[in-house]
Amino acid sequence: MKTRQLCPDGTMVTECGLGCWQLGGGWGIPWNFDTASDILSASHQAGVRFFDTADVYGDGNGESETSIGAFLPDHNNTFFATKLGRNGIFPDKYSRETLLEATEASLSRLKIKTLPLTQLHCIPLAELKKGDVFDWLREQKENGLIERFGASVETVEEGLVCLEQDGLSTLQVIFNIFRQKPLEKLLPAAKEKGVGIIVRLPLASGLLSGKMTKETAFAPGDHRNFNKDGKVFNVGETFAGLPFEKGLELVEKLRPLVPEGFTMAQMALRWILDHPEVSVVIPGASSPEQARANASISEMPSLPDSLHEELKSFYKKEVHPHIRGAY
Repeated sequence: MKTRQLCPDGTMVTECGLGCWQLGGGWGIPWNFDTASDILSASHQAGVRFFDTADVYGDGNGESETSIGAFLPDHNNTFFATKLGRNGIFPDKYSRETLLEATEASLSRLKIKTLPLTQLHCIPLAELKKGDVFDWLREQKENGLIERFGASVETVEEGLVCLEQDGLSTLQVIFNIFRQKPLEKLLPAAKEKGVGIIVRLPLASGLLSGKMTKETAFAPGDHRNFNKDGKVFNVGETFAGLPFEKGLELVEKLRPLVPEGFTMAQMALRWILDHPEVSVVIPGASSPEQARANASISEMPSLPDSLHEELKSFYKKEVHPHIRGAY
């Protein structure tokens, strides 16, 4: 597995990581610690050494963090990141005390003394602009509770606001073939400051796997069911902000562009890694087989420049007009 620099301090991570939102459950499926362990192990065996979670992932009680905490002692040389700011804090309970309590709870579930990286978890723009949250994280760093801090954002504007903060290590963004706007300003700005880019939702909630159809059904508790129109949180977190039916239509238009020897998912993941500003991409996995398939992308060849141009044009003409929500 190839590695890339994560942040200004020179920390290196594997370029393909594992997103742990649906690790062992979530998305409307009850949490299963055995399944989570199997997925983590399969990813590690495939060379993955970067794992991204959050205190809210699971059934609401930090199950994802707890699963990783059980996994860590027997697996050396791993780097993991968590997030805070949604679980019991969003949208208006941000304070030094609430962020400290969130960090201490994560440390307890992960069974460690210091978090390698914690990230603000898609908090309101107004809080980012005030800047107090960053001061509180700096204090946590000074006190040895965290080694680095970053932010997971939903819009380019939020990301640019975060980049104004001294000491920011990473930005986590939605970036995929269906959501290319970060290429214009955000990725270049992050590169200039040496801030790492962590890419989430690289397959647009599964659309870019190429396996979904109009008959695909989602569990009642799956965000692809209850948030498909942005009723609960930013619509961009679900299907990259596209209406599901339009997304399916666009996938069919993409199929002829998939290179020989690639699946659509591999093309989508490779497209992301072909951008040098990206530090790590974190596809999720609901099975060990999917985890291993995702990890294989590091060994795949880069896409031809001509295909990159076609995908850029495809996005501008076919995709961008249909994206909804703040972007």
